[in-house]
Amino acid sequence: MRSGVIAQKVGMTRIFTDAGEHVPVTVLKLDGCQVVAHRTKDKNGYTALQLGIGRAKVKNVSKAERARFAVAQVEPKMKLAEFRVPDEGLIPVGSEITADHFVVGQFVDVTGTTIGKGFAGPMKRWNFGGLRASHGVSISHRSHGSTGGRQDPGKTFKNKKMAGHMGAERVTTQNLRVVQTDVDRGLILVEGSVPGHAGGYIFVRDAVKRTLPEGAPKPGKFRAPAAKAEEKAPTPAPAEEKKEG
Repeated sequence: MRSGVIAQKVGMTRIFTDAGEHVPVTVLKLDGCQVVAHRTKDKNGYTALQLGIGRAKVKNVSKAERARFAVAQVEPKMKLAEFRVPDEGLIPVGSEITADHFVVGQFVDVTGTTIGKGFAGPMKRWNFGGLRASHGVSISHRSHGSTGGRQDPGKTFKNKKMAGHMGAERVTTQNLRVVQTDVDRGLILVEGSVPGHAGGYIFVRDAVKRTLPEGAPKPGKFRAPAAKAEEKAPTPAPAEEKKEG
């Protein structure tokens, strides 16, 4: 099991295949998705990665949160989320996950918060048919009708579909195919629609109902922190001085 990523929904567009068929896609952007902290069994009781995305203003971040980001040596993040992984799935703190973390053709599960619709009636919210257009119905054509009997059962059961607040809830869309990735711009194009409004944050994970492709990198595709990359780089040997004869 690999870690998921936090992405920002840019919007929808379409791309064309070699056969000339158009595929509707949603564009997701990885804007500096970095590993902020580790959760381990010894300290926290479970193993997970804490990721952050976006750049938050320092004045809007509490002193305690600034200290946490300072320990990880990353800029303050706008959005944080945790992804459960096995011990071998941990990615170094400070690493930036790139768009080729997902391979073209694989399926992903996408989680987001749907667009809020406010107070909606039963026809819009639950696709009710409404009451008759004539013959005794007055003013209440789009109502839901009776909600409970008089003597039996004498009450309205819980969870009955009625008018109320619609949208603004967490929804997961499963089995969306990755159509294309752009590492330089940090873009992931998935087929179909994704819950949420443009600019909202989306969680993208490997599909739980599909097999992970063999070409998918493990534990993931990422850029190591600059400080650690410099430490691993070999130090060039000093040039020997030529002795004058």
